[in-house]
Amino acid sequence: MPNMSLTKTPIREQEPNVRNANFLEVNLGYTDEEAREEATRCLNCKKPFCMEGCPVSVPIPAFIQKVQEGDIEGAYRTISTANALPAVCGRVCPQESQCEGRCIRGKKGEPVGIGRLERYVADWAIAHDVANTDVAAPNGHKVAVIGSGPSGLTCAGELAKKGYDVTIFEAFHVAGGVLSYGIPEFRLPKSIVKKEVANLEKMGVKIELNMVIGKTITIDELLEEEGFEAVFIGSGAGLPMFMHIPGESLVGVFSANEYLTRINLMKAYLPNNPTPIFHSEKAVIVGGGNVAMDAARSAKRMGAETHIVYRRSEEELPARKEEVHHAKEEGIIFDLLTNPVRINGDEKGKVKSVTCIRMELGEPDERGRRRPVAIPGSEFDIEADSVIISIGTSPNPLIRSTTDGLETNSHGCISTKEDASTSREGIFCGGDAATGAATVILAMGAGKTAAKSIDEYIKSKK
Repeated sequence: MPNMSLTKTPIREQEPNVRNANFLEVNLGYTDEEAREEATRCLNCKKPFCMEGCPVSVPIPAFIQKVQEGDIEGAYRTISTANALPAVCGRVCPQESQCEGRCIRGKKGEPVGIGRLERYVADWAIAHDVANTDVAAPNGHKVAVIGSGPSGLTCAGELAKKGYDVTIFEAFHVAGGVLSYGIPEFRLPKSIVKKEVANLEKMGVKIELNMVIGKTITIDELLEEEGFEAVFIGSGAGLPMFMHIPGESLVGVFSANEYLTRINLMKAYLPNNPTPIFHSEKAVIVGGGNVAMDAARSAKRMGAETHIVYRRSEEELPARKEEVHHAKEEGIIFDLLTNPVRINGDEKGKVKSVTCIRMELGEPDERGRRRPVAIPGSEFDIEADSVIISIGTSPNPLIRSTTDGLETNSHGCISTKEDASTSREGIFCGGDAATGAATVILAMGAGKTAAKSIDEYIKSKK
């Protein structure tokens, strides 16, 4: 009989006033018994709507059935037929708007904890040194992948399974892309990312670090001189946007990208680490997405009184509900319906406060969201010694500016068709480089689509 509990099996967490002073993972994961209990809540529907909500089409009921049976290795191998990064997805996917958002159990109560179960299975596989590294015999074809973020890793893994000789070119000194530089340790331990990357290397994927495509080598050189038959661009969207308000050049103003990269990739949060970072006492984070939550929760852990300033209401916050909930628990102050208009500095050119104005929601914009409108005369100051801007990113222009014939759209993203092909034959693109900043799992879905298209493209040229 299915477990008809209306609520998910609880997952253990660090206490808020303990975790907000360390960078250890917040969620502690399921025990074997908890995972089995949650798995029995799945009804194993004949028409699994949950799968329709998954961008990489994980066979969700099948893997959960394996968990119910106690066959965790079988569950892992079932997930791995569709998902190259299950330990990552189990932690950072927005399940509430994807697989769990379509779960039938969510109609009357909470959906099955699909993400929690995926994480459990993947962590079990890591602990027991189980990896799905089966690949076809080498087929003699070479493919280059630019960027080792979620889209690049997924594309490389899918091609390796088919026997391709794949090389990933990564600009940083560590593989993982946004998984390494953007998502904090307390949400996604870097040991997990390293393990997922190592599994791809076991499949034969080669990773070249410190390779800035467009500077170190160009795409044309990869195709014309290095023997690659196709290139996938998965370079992400790492160029930060700013508000263009007075005071953004003051000492103490950072982009969220820079701030998180210093902390996550360069371990600036560790005592005596040589990477410099400003330890602020009062930080203002501008924005309401997941990156803003990551920056705010990191600043809190670095010792700052932390405010999130967002121009809409809580209902419109784009961040995951879980991240907002955790941020509130950890003591982050939310200044909603508030917008910065000026950053004020002292006589030494350092941030001393942020002047904000109150907002109210007006008529819906072209996307159906109510447009925030400033309330005249409502200005006020928030004391601060640092301001972290987290209002979005766009793709770095380096690749498109050094590759002839590569069309882009008005946002600087590389233009692609549904099959991930671009205006240049043999060049494919996916993830944030094509769509602008989005989620890890959508980038992975794009990587899978591109791998399929690259395989078809190369086969068509035989």
